[in-house]
Amino acid sequence: MQAKNSYAGIDNFRIPAAILVVAIHTSPFAVFSDSADFFLTRVLARIAVPFFFLITGQFVLSDYLTGTWEPFVKIGKYLKKMGILYGISILLYLPIGIYAGHYKNLSIYSLFKMIVFDGTFYHLWYFPACMIGILLLCLLKRFLSIRGMYAAAGLLYLAGLFGDSYYGLAEKIPAAALVYEAGFSIWSYTRNGLFMAPVFFLCGVYAGRCRTYFGSVTVRKKRFIACVCFAVSFLLMTAEAFTLRCFKMQRHDSMYALLIPSVLFFYQMLLLWPCRKKKDFWMQRTVSLGIYIIHPAMIVVLRLAAKVSGLSVMAENSLVQFVLTAVLSYAVSYVIAVVLRRIRKKKEQDKQKLKKCRTWVEIDSKALGNNVTFIQNILPENCKLMPAVKANAYGHGDVETASCLRRMGVDAFCVACASEGVRLRRAGIGGEILVLGYTHPMQFGLLRRYCLSQTVVDADYAKQLKRYGKKLHVHIGIDTGMHRLGERWENTEEILQIFRIKNLIVDGIYTHLSADEEKGEANRQFTMQQAIHFANVLDELKEHGVRQPKVHMQASYGVFNYPALAGDFARVGIALYGVLSTGNDTEEWREKLKPVLSLKTRVASVREIYAGETAGYGFSFRAERTMKIAALSIGYADGFPRALSNGKGAVLIRGSAAPVVGMVCMDQALVDVTEITDVRAGDVAVVIGISREKEISVCDLAERCGTITNDILSRIGERAQRVVV
Repeated sequence: MQAKNSYAGIDNFRIPAAILVVAIHTSPFAVFSDSADFFLTRVLARIAVPFFFLITGQFVLSDYLTGTWEPFVKIGKYLKKMGILYGISILLYLPIGIYAGHYKNLSIYSLFKMIVFDGTFYHLWYFPACMIGILLLCLLKRFLSIRGMYAAAGLLYLAGLFGDSYYGLAEKIPAAALVYEAGFSIWSYTRNGLFMAPVFFLCGVYAGRCRTYFGSVTVRKKRFIACVCFAVSFLLMTAEAFTLRCFKMQRHDSMYALLIPSVLFFYQMLLLWPCRKKKDFWMQRTVSLGIYIIHPAMIVVLRLAAKVSGLSVMAENSLVQFVLTAVLSYAVSYVIAVVLRRIRKKKEQDKQKLKKCRTWVEIDSKALGNNVTFIQNILPENCKLMPAVKANAYGHGDVETASCLRRMGVDAFCVACASEGVRLRRAGIGGEILVLGYTHPMQFGLLRRYCLSQTVVDADYAKQLKRYGKKLHVHIGIDTGMHRLGERWENTEEILQIFRIKNLIVDGIYTHLSADEEKGEANRQFTMQQAIHFANVLDELKEHGVRQPKVHMQASYGVFNYPALAGDFARVGIALYGVLSTGNDTEEWREKLKPVLSLKTRVASVREIYAGETAGYGFSFRAERTMKIAALSIGYADGFPRALSNGKGAVLIRGSAAPVVGMVCMDQALVDVTEITDVRAGDVAVVIGISREKEISVCDLAERCGTITNDILSRIGERAQRVVV
């Protein structure tokens, strides 16, 4: 319990630290006394930013700088996070900065200075300071020992000190004054990532390595000693600050010599903070960051409100302004944090699903987004995607996939039957949903209730829809050579009659290309003949004054092989999921399309069998030697084809291939793990996807089973949970 709650003091101080930053920018005590306000905003509040630097040092840099390689990944993630936050903050304050004239006469040089060192708004210097400070320490680690890094960071801080609170001394030395003036042409303050941040990052590293500085005395005594040391160092820092102010030494007032021990001992107090209850401090962390980022925007809002309402006290009384800014910043940040927590909770639930699943499908949302972008880019501007999410989105999970696609801006889908459309609607999927197949007249009510568009499969079916009598949205299918569904293209009068049925709202007309997968001459001629037949139908409609609805004929292969046949929609199916029907076709587009699906299962048990023993049904496998076999929690009912029995298929465990042993069962399969070290129950086995350096693609499975990828994917069972990653 203690280990999990030993940072409670740090987390509890995050929001007060952020409020202290608000105080710096609002000067709350200025209405009473300049000295009191100086103490609050230029002495006490100066602990806040170094406090945040120490947190970063302890939790982001500590392991890496002390020799562990793996946390370098953590540093990369932190830099990415800070870059994103900095970018969002720049965009947030861009309108305010433009209005205030901050960017007038902006040159490339001054833009560099602003973005890299000063921040594009007065408080945003913190983000580039964090990134520069971390990168500098990572660079120093290549050349210096940890002690050398402390010395280098201390010297940098000393140099920064004489460009900040002790500048009055530096400017009296001509050579030093020239050096600092040259520096100030690159950065406005030495309070930045080069001079200030590194030493406090290293203080955080030190705090992470040496949790207490006071030996083996009791925790209560350590707390007392920490409090005394902080009180003494802070009093001395206060004296230092007022002395420098008295002698007008300060160019700025962010850096003091005694700020380092003051922050160190204060941080030690927080590390020793007692916490008896287990709490989730994520909200404090998020709210404090929100307060830091948005409080200047709230100051602007309050000034605007004061101007509009006539309540000048909100802007002119610094104490009132501070209180209102703090309250408003906290409230807005709290609301944002609640929204983010819900999103975070949903992602965590998805992760927990993975831990509990016996067999599951992982849907790579980034790969899906890549495929959507690529396909949209090769379609004409007026042609929209109408993804095929039938057959549970080709095994990927229809609701999960459609939800991702909706967030990407896709607003039209096609399914095979009404029940698939109903399932999407009940899950909250909006946009147009076209039913490509037959719907029984008894289910016409579902079409209307769930706002589904129905395909008119032929003229007789149109009469049944007419007898229903209520308004229905439809697309008319035209048979141009597939001879599956649709009214024959030659039957112009029947097609015209469908358009005249009053209760049918015809939103589209389409055909299906039956030979577009191959590029041979016979296939090309047949496909182009289909296109001509379809064009003839459209021409006839025009001649009879019929308003032409949306037109579509391309599916996945049509998009790639016959781009000239683009219409208003492209009913892309298998390609959307990052593969095509065969391995050769997939290989042709592998640089552009990324596989979306991984199929994984768990090892249920591992056992040894001896030479001469059989495994599985029907004596189809007999061991020739002593070997280890693992039972997997997947069978042909889950989508692992029975055709992969007896060594024809394999899975990946710990990056190694484990061949199938015996017959694949309905719910389980056996694999040979003799050559794989330390396999145990609960381990992950990859059926489709990547395990370390190896991969089994759906094309591999299809080839071994003598079928196509569509067949393999669409047979993945319902009981395999779908998880978006």
